[in-house]
Amino acid sequence: MDKRENVIKKIRECSPLVHNITNYVVMNNTANALLAIGASPIMSHAIEEIEDILNISSSLVINMGTLSEKWIESMVFAAKKANELNKPFVLDPVGVGASMYRNETANKIIESSTPNVIRGNASEIMALAQIAIATKGVDSTAKSKDAISAAQKLSKKLNNTIVISGEMDFVITQDTITEIKGGSSLMPAVTGMGCTSTSIIGACIGVESDFHLASCAGMELMGRIGKKAEKLSHGPSSFQMNFIDSLYNLYK
Repeated sequence: MDKRENVIKKIRECSPLVHNITNYVVMNNTANALLAIGASPIMSHAIEEIEDILNISSSLVINMGTLSEKWIESMVFAAKKANELNKPFVLDPVGVGASMYRNETANKIIESSTPNVIRGNASEIMALAQIAIATKGVDSTAKSKDAISAAQKLSKKLNNTIVISGEMDFVITQDTITEIKGGSSLMPAVTGMGCTSTSIIGACIGVESDFHLASCAGMELMGRIGKKAEKLSHGPSSFQMNFIDSLYNLYK
């Protein structure tokens, strides 16, 4: 059996509990995607229960989409606790480079505990790499391949795995670069597809300790299901529905 395929099958077998601190826009989408692949999502951001939830979770997803001071406190606290409890976590630095507030938030989270995986689009990864050196925003129209050098620099600095998503996806762990093909032109027309890929990676790292392999498995699944859903769809709305159905029916 292909190693990536085996990771996805392990999710069905183990049903990992994935703790998501994510944004209002995508909570429903990402929870449904996790349920469809056999994971068990919990969307909890209250700092008062984070330690309890992390204790029973397999992994943590932190998504910076909709920020507020209380949520940032919870994200930083969760990152620290994940490290203490040896729970893997993936960071989605949504909008990094767009504002100093987002830049500072990403730094706070990373400084509190290094994410095992960071998943973002090219501009976010490039901005994050520059934040680690000298805070500076970048053009949001960058292509995935333009961010490879920045991702390698970031991966070596943090000793983790960086995922660049876009028309072509790249999974980078220091000098190891894996290109993932697939996906659909309808994906950018549906909000939260990037956030969905981050949560799916969260499920993958919950069952697989090789974070490069886990990230490849998650992104390959996103691309494969995106292609399948596109063939069944007439536009963004039906694509969203068919994407979840195709995830659910993957092994049926």
